[in-house]
Amino acid sequence: MSTVTSTPHDSRMSRKAVTAATIGTALEWFDFTLYGAMSATILPKLFFPAMEPTAGLLASLATFGVGLAARPLGAITCGYLGDKLGRRNLMLATVTMMGLASVLMGLLPTYGQVGVWAPMLLVLLRIIQGFALGGESTGAQLMALEHAPRDRRGRYSGLLGLCSPLSQILANAVLMGLAATLSAAQFESFGWRIPFLLSFVLVVVAIFIRLKVDETPAFVALKDSARQTARSPLKSALGSHSKTIVRLMLFFCSPAALFYLIVIFSLSYLTKHLGLTQAMGFMSLMVANVCAIFGALAGGWLSDRWGRRKALAFGSCMTLVILLVYFPVLNTLNMTAIMVIMGLFLGFTQFQSGIQPVAFAEAFPTQVRYSGSALAYTGANLLVGGPMPMIAVWLMSQYDNSPWPLVSLCAAINLMSLAMIAIGPETRGIDLNQVTTQQPQDQAPDALLAKPYGGHP
Repeated sequence: MSTVTSTPHDSRMSRKAVTAATIGTALEWFDFTLYGAMSATILPKLFFPAMEPTAGLLASLATFGVGLAARPLGAITCGYLGDKLGRRNLMLATVTMMGLASVLMGLLPTYGQVGVWAPMLLVLLRIIQGFALGGESTGAQLMALEHAPRDRRGRYSGLLGLCSPLSQILANAVLMGLAATLSAAQFESFGWRIPFLLSFVLVVVAIFIRLKVDETPAFVALKDSARQTARSPLKSALGSHSKTIVRLMLFFCSPAALFYLIVIFSLSYLTKHLGLTQAMGFMSLMVANVCAIFGALAGGWLSDRWGRRKALAFGSCMTLVILLVYFPVLNTLNMTAIMVIMGLFLGFTQFQSGIQPVAFAEAFPTQVRYSGSALAYTGANLLVGGPMPMIAVWLMSQYDNSPWPLVSLCAAINLMSLAMIAIGPETRGIDLNQVTTQQPQDQAPDALLAKPYGGHP
């Protein structure tokens, strides 16, 4: 097996890279998350008023799912370009695309103003957002982790895992602030547009930060090697690493499904089914996302100490236990109990998401790392993540508002995820910056392994 020595580790650039990746991705998730909260509350009335309430809610949640459905296209396109041209420029392009789509969303006319054109334009902008996020999520992860020191990759991964809950906190804080300062009529008239329009400022900040980060050492080493990049990274990933892609995708189905169950469907369940106010729903989600930040950091840190498999298995077992008592606790209407159970549930869900970036990055060689990781990540969101809020609403309507069919489905997905963790290899310690011949599927070659804390590549 031929190798090329990796480039020296640059701790200053590592910090810049993880800062740029974390802040930029958090800003992109802010835009995406903001729409999720809106789709469960105000958008059904503004863009689907002709439908009866349940149908309108389903249609609005479907537009949220459209954004997730577009993510594989973004992952495929950006994965190909990222593996061929590098990580850095793709990151500048995706954050710009996401921000512009969000600004235009804030300027959209409603159904009452232009009729059917309103939901059609809404869907188009959601497709653009989903495309951008499909390329962004994996690219930012690789930009940070390929710069990271080997013995701290899990901690860097945990920082990337907090992007989503951080964006949830920012989005819900903005919505709570608007709800507290504006009347219901004012919020419906113009208040909902304000957070989307603020995206212009976020885009400028994200671009400025990312311009200061160099291309990753792993990609530089690949370009300098005789091997060069794969002629078709996508074809190579699907051909030589298909089993790894499928295994990782099936593993991540559970964290993806549970995440959207909590942050999208739970808000609708609390406000429309249990009768809590929107302010109380937003507050519960905010507390849960604070717990999720600590969960992501803990997951990444423990994966450096325990290994990726053991840490992921622990998080998966905890979400399975919490799932069984989640809805009974929500139904008590006790706000303290609701905040605690939502905090634990989202915390352990994000515990796994804090490990996901490094587990995915370590599973593929440099020449197909972007394509392979992006396909597995976005595939899970397309398969169960995006549809989960709609599936939850439909199951509740079919079974007289009983949550147990939904719980059974989520438990089955969780058990499948746990099985995928069990059959996967341990990858902690692999040298991401070393250029090698293609590694066998779901194996971590001894030649690529180092002692977990045995120095930097």
